Amino acid sequence: MIKKLHNQKNSHPARIVAVMVCLLPLAGCGKEQPAPQAAPSRPPKVVSPPPKPVQKQVSSSVALTTLPVNQFDFSSKKDPFKPFVFAKAEPKNSPETIQKIKRNSLPIHSYEVSQFKLIGVITGGKENQAMVTDPGGKGYVLKVGMLIGANDGRVTSISTSGVDVLEQFKDDNGRVRRETIKLTLPRKQ
Repeated sequence: MIKKLHNQKNSHPARIVAVMVCLLPLAGCGKEQPAPQAAPSRPPKVVSPPPKPVQKQVSSSVALTTLPVNQFDFSSKKDPFKPFVFAKAEPKNSPETIQKIKRNSLPIHSYEVSQFKLIGVITGGKENQAMVTDPGGKGYVLKVGMLIGANDGRVTSISTSGVDVLEQFKDDNGRVRRETIKLTLPRKQ
C-alpha cells in the first residue's frame, strides 16, 4: 500500500507521513490485554502547592522601595505656612473684644480725648450735640453716650459750657480709675 501511494503522480511526503501516523496505532490493536481490576478507593492525598521560588536577583520594584525615604533633614527649617505672629484667641462676645473692635473701627478712637478741639455746641433740639475736630482737622459730631478717644471715653453730658467725657482705664497697679475730661469752647479774643 505504501508503494502505491508512492508511485502516484501527486504524492507528497506529507501524505505519506500522515498515513503512517494513522496506521501506527492500529498495529498494536491485535493483542488483547486483560482489563485492569478496580483498585480499592483511597482518599486523595492533599498536595500542597510547591513553595514559591526565592528570587536571587533584585527586581527594579524592590530596588525603588528600598531607597531612603527622606534624604534631607528639614527639622531645623521654618515652616513657610505658619504665621509669624500668634494672636491670643479671645471669646468673641467678651467686653474686651467688643471694645477693641469699636476702638479700631473709627479714627475718632485713635487720639487722646485732650487732643480734640471743641468747635461748637448745638442745643435746643431733642438732644444736645457738639462738634469736635481731631489733630488732623477732621470733624466729628458727638452725642451723649458716644465713645471717643483711645481709652474709650464716654460722652456723659453736652452743655453750652462744654462737653464732659468720662474715661475708665487701669493704672499701673491694676486698679480701675475714672477720670472726667472737660472739653470747652475756645475763648473769643
